[in-house]
Amino acid sequence: MHEARVEYRLVRDSVVRDVRRGRLGTVDVCDAHPELLRAARNIGRPLDEDCPICGDERTVQVTYVFGAGLPPGGRCPGTATELNRLRRRADPVLCYDVEVCPRCAWHHLLRKYPAGGRSTRERGTRGTARRG
Repeated sequence: MHEARVEYRLVRDSVVRDVRRGRLGTVDVCDAHPELLRAARNIGRPLDEDCPICGDERTVQVTYVFGAGLPPGGRCPGTATELNRLRRRADPVLCYDVEVCPRCAWHHLLRKYPAGGRSTRERGTRGTARRG
């Protein structure tokens, strides 16, 4: 059974509002891990929005994929081709899209979604002849 796609846009917008109202400081939200910032600078896919915190740079999307046979910290595909290959794996994976500002270190989970895997029905019929 697959999980549904989960969007975190409302949570993101709430955090941004809290920063703008002074309830949260930028130090609380601009704390991306150095590896996430490295991925954002080197393989992040540009988004169509300026950073909601600093406003000085476009945010980028970094995707992490977790699943059986992948490193414990997941895989951060560097190309769309690699990401699509991971999404089509026989084993199921869970993908996390993260918005990152490479300049101020803002980051927020945009969405998570399942991918890969074949249904039980597909596995059971694969390689067997159909009865007529």
